Amino acid sequence: MAMTMSQKILAAHAGRREVRPGELVMATLDLVLGNDITAPVAIGRFADFGNKRVFDRDKIALVPDHFTPNKDIKAATQCAVMRKFGIEQGITNLFEVGHDCGIEHALLPEKGLVTAGDLVIGADSHTCTYGALGAFSTGIGSTDMACGMATGKTWFRVPSAIKVCLSGVLRPHVSGKDVILHLIGLIGVDGARYESLEFAGPGVAALSMDDRFTIANMAIEAGAKNGIFPADAATLEYLSAHGAKKPRVFEADPDACYSRTVEIDLSSLESVVACPHLPSNVRKVSEMGDIAIDQVVIGSCTNGRLGDLRAAAATVKGRKVKNGVRGIVIPATQKIWLDADREGLLRIFVEAGFVVSAPTCGPCLGGHMGILAKGERCVATTNRNFVGRMGHVESEVYLASPAVAAASAVAGRIAGPDEL
Repeated sequence: MAMTMSQKILAAHAGRREVRPGELVMATLDLVLGNDITAPVAIGRFADFGNKRVFDRDKIALVPDHFTPNKDIKAATQCAVMRKFGIEQGITNLFEVGHDCGIEHALLPEKGLVTAGDLVIGADSHTCTYGALGAFSTGIGSTDMACGMATGKTWFRVPSAIKVCLSGVLRPHVSGKDVILHLIGLIGVDGARYESLEFAGPGVAALSMDDRFTIANMAIEAGAKNGIFPADAATLEYLSAHGAKKPRVFEADPDACYSRTVEIDLSSLESVVACPHLPSNVRKVSEMGDIAIDQVVIGSCTNGRLGDLRAAAATVKGRKVKNGVRGIVIPATQKIWLDADREGLLRIFVEAGFVVSAPTCGPCLGGHMGILAKGERCVATTNRNFVGRMGHVESEVYLASPAVAAASAVAGRIAGPDEL
């Protein structure tokens, strides 16, 4: 039977020659991930599986990133639970604030902990990020995380797939964030419900790895089980540069069956924003009109990488954040923070009027470091703009690329870099 990339990875990890959409399979895991919000719940259920030790201390990653640096006693307690468990179990990839840490979905690829062909689960919905590396990665609940830590296995319903065929090359100032927002706008927030979004076509080679991470990261916002890119030369170069283990490259069969095919000409795309209160409520920046804003956030697991910071810094260099606008920049990892500092990007941000934070998910989930008050508007490079996502239920979040977010900070309204 012909299979897609995702189906081949699941078959290999289930010890099967082939799998079919809709089948339930038990598969062996390469990595189990948890953070300071989800891991404590999983740790509380770990004993239910009758195991005193985790299945493999090298195949679990615990990353404090959501309410860190700890914003209150409850947050500190959550991290303490995770830290204690990690130390007791001798978990190799137990990370700590500072100490070369960061936001989980930027940190794990940076550390070479995921490679092409891997099967990864994480108790965080944006675990689908690692599909940029040619891995099958997906978010799960904390109980499934507990099972994964105890047994090294979990079950999957084999997904059908949507083929997203990319062609052309992105215009200047247009990025992976615009690609994924355009796609979600086309198919809706449930358009790929429990399906794989499988990216293909000549346009893939024109996308940077940062673009691919951003696109795979937001596959969940279309309801997808996972998003995945082919492991091409750029992928293999990235994996080698980051010390990942030997990749296992899977390719979709030429006659693989897809539920539908979506064609996107990258050269036709413009800068867009997702308006409140859904990632699918997408409009072109050029059509937004005069919408004043109160805050800009550049960062998150979606757009806190070095390429994102470069794009934003290039937009604000020599300019100032408009009076009355709060600008917040959050490099996704300690390494990205240092690299951005060496390149002079952080100085550009600070001189423009931004504040630069330590790595944290912070404002993305309404945790800290940028909460919105009633009636306030924010342009953010984050991944969700649901009601109350970043603070008060009567606040608004507009999702955008780093270049658009930076331009909006300068203009004091939603704007694209071409306007400056």
